[in-house]
Amino acid sequence: MKAVKFLAASVLAVAAFAGPAAAEDTIKEFRIGILGGENANDRLRSNECVRKYTEELLGVPTKLFAPADYNGVIEGLLGGNLDMAWLGASGYAKVWLTNPEAVEPVLVKVNTDGSKGYYSVGFARKDSGIKSLKDMKGKVFGFGDPNSTSGYLIPSIEIPKLGFSMKPGEFFGDVKFTGGHEQTIVAVFKGDIDGGVTWADGIGEWEEGYNSGALRKAADAGLVDMTQLVQIWKSPLIPEGPIVLRKSLPTDVKIKMVGMLASLASMDKKCAYGFMAGEVKGIAPIDHKAYETIIAARKAKSKKKN
Repeated sequence: MKAVKFLAASVLAVAAFAGPAAAEDTIKEFRIGILGGENANDRLRSNECVRKYTEELLGVPTKLFAPADYNGVIEGLLGGNLDMAWLGASGYAKVWLTNPEAVEPVLVKVNTDGSKGYYSVGFARKDSGIKSLKDMKGKVFGFGDPNSTSGYLIPSIEIPKLGFSMKPGEFFGDVKFTGGHEQTIVAVFKGDIDGGVTWADGIGEWEEGYNSGALRKAADAGLVDMTQLVQIWKSPLIPEGPIVLRKSLPTDVKIKMVGMLASLASMDKKCAYGFMAGEVKGIAPIDHKAYETIIAARKAKSKKKN
């Protein structure tokens, strides 16, 4: 790959890093963290093309890390052991609330209709007779990860607004964490739990898992037959999570990475499809301001617990 392919996008990215110079002058390697949502091997495979592009562009060894849960990526970023990750909005909120200087959001997925958001979607098996949250009374409801925006934070705020307590045994028979989006989807499909939540762009056909999201990934992988699942709840639009870079990276590294990733959808559609969990229009600039409402929601929820 020639660096000229990223020239236009890189030039546009310069303004994003016009602040104080980064603490580092050079790097010896580049480390990309991948959130949960599907099994580790599939996550590594979906991101391998980005790893190769990054290694060629930066000229340093580039490694992928796929921890077992969201917190593994979050702690990696906070500890300076990861240089880049695509976080959910809630995950970014946790990082920022813990250390505002750890990372900076730089890019966001743009859906095929030009929107920059997605939905938390509740679903069940079609043959279960469950058609809405009301039908989940006394049933087992599955959620992905405590640090997932769509897999927990937004449902835990929005579902109680509808009059359904999230405390196990009060309305739902039980509320369980499955470990990730893929685990939730498979557990519902196999009948191990009665219903679950995951994320989807809400654009396109339900029977295909919509255009992008965890349902689309599971359908593409042959893990589920979407015609056997039904939607039982849908959240308000959630701000799409950001691709973040470690703040102390050298400025030239940040510019190169933003340029490359911003060019990905037009340069290599297959790579972008795997990296961004389905069909996308592109990848656009984003900043911290886009996540202030999610940060406030996570902060408020944390205060209630304490």
